[in-house]
Formats: sequence, structure tokens, C-alpha cells
Amino acid sequence: MSKHFFGDTAVLLGRSLRHVTRSPDTIITTLIMPIAMMLLFVYVFGGAIKTGADSYVNYMLPGILLITVASGIAYTAFRLFMDMKGGIFERFQSMPIARSSVLWAHVLTSLVANLISLVVVVLVALLMGFRSAAGVPAWLAVAGILTLFTLALTWLAVTPGLSAKTMEGASAFSYPLIFLPFISSAFVPTGTMPGPVRFFAEHQPVTSIVNAIRNLFAQQPVGADIWVALAWCVGILVVAYFFSMITYRRKIS
Repeated sequence: MSKHFFGDTAVLLGRSLRHVTRSPDTIITTLIMPIAMMLLFVYVFGGAIKTGADSYVNYMLPGILLITVASGIAYTAFRLFMDMKGGIFERFQSMPIARSSVLWAHVLTSLVANLISLVVVVLVALLMGFRSAAGVPAWLAVAGILTLFTLALTWLAVTPGLSAKTMEGASAFSYPLIFLPFISSAFVPTGTMPGPVRFFAEHQPVTSIVNAIRNLFAQQPVGADIWVALAWCVGILVVAYFFSMITYRRKIS
């Protein structure tokens, strides 16, 4: 790793964050859908959905947080696509900077932007009645899981961002990720689902992550869910990072 890596990454991170602040619609757009979905499920469907929880907003908030991240990383792929098509990567490669710092700046920008979105969604949930007696360690554990999940999906977004042929193609990959929480325990207990759907819901990554976060908020034992959730996040992160770096080296070679 180049001795200039951290300094170069910090400079390029500042550049990317300035682009985000000059285009606030990026964060606003990624917030509209999860907040609107939260309002819809709580105030329209919430009364008809039986979860056994005291408050439906408490039950479904973990799923909304994952949807927030999934919708946010679409913009990571979009920004990478625009920089790739605009020749920014080639321009930076002609300068004496660490080659990987350009990519890491985009990844860290995604992390910062998504964490801001998550904080806003939690604040809206508090206004809607969300309450948690969880202590600081539980909140830190939730923050850690969401950070790891965001990094995993961000690196997953890098490959389509670098290799897409169109702007729409760069961000379209996020649609299945946004849809995945609907076939999980995010909004209804998996026990209410038909056999094949239930099997899929109980063995896909979102369910274990949602269950772990929900139990941490409720101060309930997390059991094996937290280890399964961490295994999914780390596994996706490692595989996505591997393929992203291969794609990146091929593009800049």
C-alpha cells in the first residue's frame, strides 16, 4: 500500500462529500422511499398485521433500516459510473496518487451518506412512536452491524458501477436488494408464510440481520442470529471486495 494512500483517500473523500452536499437530492431521494414505506406500513397496514410486538414500528424498523441502505448504495454505483464515463479515473491515474484511493473515497462517501440517512430514519421512527430501552452496548452493536452491512453492499455496488453500460444499468442492480426484505421477517413473522417462501425467508441474509437488530433493540437474547448475520455480512463483503478490485484493475489497466 502506498504511503500516500491515507492522505490521498482523505482528499478524494472530501471531493466526493462536497459533491453530495452540493446535490442534497441524493440523500433526500434515498430517504423518501424508506420513510414513506415506514409511514405506509405503520399507519395503513400496521393495524392488520399481527406480530406479537407491542408496537409495529418497533417490529419493522430494522427492515426499514436495511431498505434505507439498499436504496442508498444505488447512488454509489451511479457516482462511480459517472466518474468512469467522465474520464475522472484516467485523469487521477496520471497523477502521483495511490491508485486504490479513488475507489476507497467512493466507498467511504457511501458509508458516510448512508449513516446520515440511517440516523434520519431512526429520528423519524422516534417521532412515530419507536422506543427502545436498549443500552449503549446494544446501540453500538446495532451501529456495527449496520456499518458492516453498508460496507458489504457498497462493495457490491462497485462492480456494476464500474462495468455498467448505461446510467440506468448502474443503479438497477439495487432493486432486488430493496425487494429482499419483503421476503424475510422484516415486516411479518416468517411463520405466516407458505412452505417454500418460508424456507427461503428463513435462510436468506436479511432475516438473520433483522432478527439480530430487533432483539438488540428489545433487549432480548440474540442467540445465533447475530453470528449468522455477521457471517453473511463478512462473506458478502469479502466476495464483493474481491470482484470489485478485479474489475477496477481491469478498467484502469
